[in-house]
Amino acid sequence: MIWDTALWLSLPVPAIMVDADDAVMYVNPAAESFLNISTKALTGEKLWDKVMIDAPLEAPFARARENSTSLFVNDVDVGSGERAPMLCNIQFAPLQGSEGTMIVMISPREIASRINQNHSSGKAAKSAIGMAEMLAHEIKNPLAGITGAAQLLSMGLTPEDQEMTDLIVEESRRIVKLLEQVEQFGNLRPPVLKPVNIHDVLDRARQSAAVGFGAHMLFVEEYDPSLPQTVADGDQLLQVFLNLLKNASEAGGEAGTIRLHTFYDTSLRVHRSDGTQARLPLQVEIIDDGPGLPREIADDIFEPFVSGKENGTGLGLALVSKLIGDAGGWISVDSVPGRTVFRISLPVVPKDYETGED
Repeated sequence: MIWDTALWLSLPVPAIMVDADDAVMYVNPAAESFLNISTKALTGEKLWDKVMIDAPLEAPFARARENSTSLFVNDVDVGSGERAPMLCNIQFAPLQGSEGTMIVMISPREIASRINQNHSSGKAAKSAIGMAEMLAHEIKNPLAGITGAAQLLSMGLTPEDQEMTDLIVEESRRIVKLLEQVEQFGNLRPPVLKPVNIHDVLDRARQSAAVGFGAHMLFVEEYDPSLPQTVADGDQLLQVFLNLLKNASEAGGEAGTIRLHTFYDTSLRVHRSDGTQARLPLQVEIIDDGPGLPREIADDIFEPFVSGKENGTGLGLALVSKLIGDAGGWISVDSVPGRTVFRISLPVVPKDYETGED
């Protein structure tokens, strides 16, 4: 054999070997994990049918093979039908001594810069929430007075004029409800972190959604039953899943499908703002087939007061991002018309983890 099997299996980056006809010959374990597809399902299939790359690379790839040269492509989205795209660098290289055989190596981009950006924007978000919380407290009192005055006025008015006072009361109560959400966002308790089974929490959220706000949706479960536990606050994680399922249900209109997909991805590592590195291999995807996020807000969807819904408060996804961040996880979104994927990445329970319970 002209290549070293042990070396191939030990490669830390996803790698795929294809023959002269672009059919997959071999896949290393890192590529199986990254694409969330088994070697058996990939072998013999055309590379371009299984690996989704957001760039027209077939012609450059063919030229690289013909000239026996390497091809480097940076900053492209790479995914598969089984996982959401991720920003990656790709290298195509000929296998020396083998006619037409090429090796494709995929390097997921480290998202340190986005972590740091989120850290900075998180400070700004906390400041904005703090100011909004203070204003909420100050505004609620006069609103109560306005509501009471409108109710008193309505007692001596004709039915036609009462419509106006009823509107004042209704809108005042709506504003109070919004202000209470702002206050709740600013007064979240610290997470109580314990080992949690992701599927148990997902099932609770799905069952609640299926008999309530998501009764019109079809739920499809695609679970990896072998996933280990994560460390999280179970109640807060349930709140996160319910919020995402509610958004997906609203996006689905009168009918739609929500896929709950869990899998293990060893390729995801994040650099935090304090310089430490964390592995977040447990993946949960909530996928809907709605119209997708408005393009103008997609990059800021996790910021407070940013909403794509009419009369939306813009606090739901900001709350989700905060809760996941407090648990040491990461949340991202990929959205196009007909497919929106919210992906939550969480750590596994460390081997030496202690709950602190008696």
